[in-house]
Amino acid sequence: MTTVAAIDCGTNSVRLLVADLAPDGSVSERARLMRIVRLGEGVDRTGAFSADALGRTFTALDEYAEVLAREAVERVRFVATSASRDVSNRDAFAAGVVQRVGVLPEVISGEEEAALSFLGAVRGLPAGAVRPPALVVDIGGGSTEFVRGSAAVDSAVSVDIGCVRMTERHLHGDPPTAAEVAAARADISAEVRRADGVIGLAGARTMVGLAGSVTTVAAMALGLERYDAEVLHGSLIGVDQVADATDRLTAMTRSERSALPYMHPGRVDVIAAGAMILREAMLVGGYPEVRVSETDILDGIVYRFAQL
Repeated sequence: MTTVAAIDCGTNSVRLLVADLAPDGSVSERARLMRIVRLGEGVDRTGAFSADALGRTFTALDEYAEVLAREAVERVRFVATSASRDVSNRDAFAAGVVQRVGVLPEVISGEEEAALSFLGAVRGLPAGAVRPPALVVDIGGGSTEFVRGSAAVDSAVSVDIGCVRMTERHLHGDPPTAAEVAAARADISAEVRRADGVIGLAGARTMVGLAGSVTTVAAMALGLERYDAEVLHGSLIGVDQVADATDRLTAMTRSERSALPYMHPGRVDVIAAGAMILREAMLVGGYPEVRVSETDILDGIVYRFAQL
């Protein structure tokens, strides 16, 4: 038995998965944590991590370092995604990561991010939940990955639309104005259609949606009284439900979104943009429903460990 850890540091959150790998390649989860640190705050405008954002991230990593020690983790892989690809002060971030968790962050390409997300999502869903070929849509804070595949990845593309990036660029009002929403949708539509031109979004038998924007929209569509990962994982949400949730979220004030019982505090200000990305992906691809997955790039990193 080998104990491994995957850390995913994105634009909005830093997450940890600790798992045991058995000799037969099976995986047993030991710990899963998420902290909203907003590492990518302001990166779209400044091109650099702010001191406050680095501080929040390093505080979370100090906590994770304690978990790694307590669980006697033998191998760690730290993956840094969209925000870390864009910044001028990447070295300061890397030094802080090494100091805390003992490994260099891997600033992976959007295509590698997509492949890991595909592996984590498809293998993590119940048997029969995904009819291949599948289109996996991973909505992050800074970027969104689209990946097509069956047993393995056939094609993938990453585009620079994410819930944090689109909120900072367009959605400033409380609630956002009609003009702000229209500008965000135009920006999102252009990038989703660019992704469509690269890999072709239509025609897969199953669309799978990943990450907090998708699960939160699903929680709203299902009318949950609290966030329940077991209910959400593998659920099917119709395009009309997604559109309705998107319209409701864009019309709400920050305090109204904050009062929703399934809303994570770190998603309150960016969830409307995330919902808009999901809606546009479904409309451009022509998907009547999306399969929701709670497993994602973290699980993909662990499964990749098992394949080595």
